[in-house]
Amino acid sequence: MHGPSPDILHPFNGEPHTVFLKNVITRPTIEVGDFTYYNDLENATAFEERNVRYHFDFVGDRLKIGRFCALAQGTTFIMNGANHAMTGFSTFPFNIFADAWREGFDEATIFDHLRGDMIVEHDVWFGTGATVMPGVTICSGAIIGAHTVVASDVPPYAIVVGNPGRVMRLRFDEDTIERLLEIAWWNWPAEKITRHLGAIRGADLARLEQATARTEVS
Repeated sequence: MHGPSPDILHPFNGEPHTVFLKNVITRPTIEVGDFTYYNDLENATAFEERNVRYHFDFVGDRLKIGRFCALAQGTTFIMNGANHAMTGFSTFPFNIFADAWREGFDEATIFDHLRGDMIVEHDVWFGTGATVMPGVTICSGAIIGAHTVVASDVPPYAIVVGNPGRVMRLRFDEDTIERLLEIAWWNWPAEKITRHLGAIRGADLARLEQATARTEVS
């Protein structure tokens, strides 16, 4: 028995409010892994336009989201294009409104505070209305609470809540986290994941390690 194909647009029996996200992405500067989904009662397929904000080609930053992530409605990624120049007395972007205001503007100043690509690793769960700020890395297994604003990097298997987001606790002890990252079940073929769902859902670390050590026909 196999799981769903990651190439299905609406994986819940055609229900339109949930999409496997990679199938609605068109920009080369956005990458989404298999089985990552987005749920939105308004327009799930418009994720790229509505939820990835200030993502301009001339800035060149990338959004990378891994496999098996779950994004609730309103999960928003603020990209580096949201930054304004802060080297003068005003942050108002005069240069974008009129030719006369562009004269003498040094475009390099708007790149002074860029924070690089935004990275979401694997198996990350975003609550409703979560917001991620430019250049943040969210490591595998993390949970981002509803309406949390993530402004700094998130360690593996951390639960983050609030504005600004803060780590409330780790989901597991450090040894378990290290072992889970070594297993990296999200990189297994879908058929192997299906065979070992009991251990994944049941938090059976020993069985997952045994499955990792075995050579299986996928």
